[in-house]
Amino acid sequence: MVLSYLHIMSINTDNKLFLRRLNLMEIKGPKTKKYMEEFIVKPGKDVRLKKFNTGWAIKEEFKKFDDNEAKAKAVEILNRDKDMLAKAQELLYADKSYSLLIVLQGMDTAGKDGAIRHVMSGVNPQGCSVSGFKVPSTIEHSHDFLWRYSNCLPQRGMIGIFNRSHYEDVLAVKVHPDRLEKLPDKLGKTESDTFWDWRYNDIRSFEKHLVRNGTVVLKFYLHISKREQMKRLMERFNNKEKYWKISPFDVEERAFWNDYEKAYEEMLAATSTDYAPWFVIPADYKWAARAFIAEVIVNAIEGLNLKYPEVTKEQIAKLMEAKKKLESEK
Repeated sequence: MVLSYLHIMSINTDNKLFLRRLNLMEIKGPKTKKYMEEFIVKPGKDVRLKKFNTGWAIKEEFKKFDDNEAKAKAVEILNRDKDMLAKAQELLYADKSYSLLIVLQGMDTAGKDGAIRHVMSGVNPQGCSVSGFKVPSTIEHSHDFLWRYSNCLPQRGMIGIFNRSHYEDVLAVKVHPDRLEKLPDKLGKTESDTFWDWRYNDIRSFEKHLVRNGTVVLKFYLHISKREQMKRLMERFNNKEKYWKISPFDVEERAFWNDYEKAYEEMLAATSTDYAPWFVIPADYKWAARAFIAEVIVNAIEGLNLKYPEVTKEQIAKLMEAKKKLESEK
């Protein structure tokens, strides 16, 4: 007999408590090591990015090294984690119970592309997809703001990476309200705090829905200093082979640095949750940021306690028959 929702809610208090606990179990966030907690934005807390380090900050593990030794150690950790990630991704793909969504946000030159290239270099391309989101097209703007992101979500067994993401609609759009899609007047008043509260709530609900349906959501804000950004921009201007990676627009956006920082602080505070927390990654040292991201991803997948599919006796029998047929060809 199938119980209706109203029937279930009318059951005694003990069962209601059980259902409430079950609901909380469904939206647990990724498992991480203890030292990683200092990089997590605590849900419900105000965020001041100036309180987060932009340099490498895993002090206990690295304090006995100078910068060169620390870099070598971080590269060693990254290489180890890349091997572990390759194995973990194979298990994720074989188990097909969960999917993994990695969200990368940060100022221009923060290292999002490099993190993808280095951290995911050992992963089977068949089990991973990368989606980058630029200025929305006319068709994308004719839908709700989450539509284009929903179309790129990873299926079970897959890792999906968002290089910029649904958060652009509470960041770039907040700094530049003229980029907002056409909405009814009563819904599109970007000067209203209510408008942004609605969007934050939509994002939290979106991610809660994903987690409840088997997607592990890992969100990384690559925290770079303004001085380091200038250094990286100048490196591109001084190298003709990197001209393709830069435009005058990148320099123009620096004028809005404080506005973006404020938008990020408000976004991080409003959307870091127990089930989909934000990690603020010190990004002035690329090697440290990549090592940290890799370690978080490996820990998150290993925390799922995945298993390779069990092969039944009947399946084994058929495999042995196929093996004999193959051997008979010799």
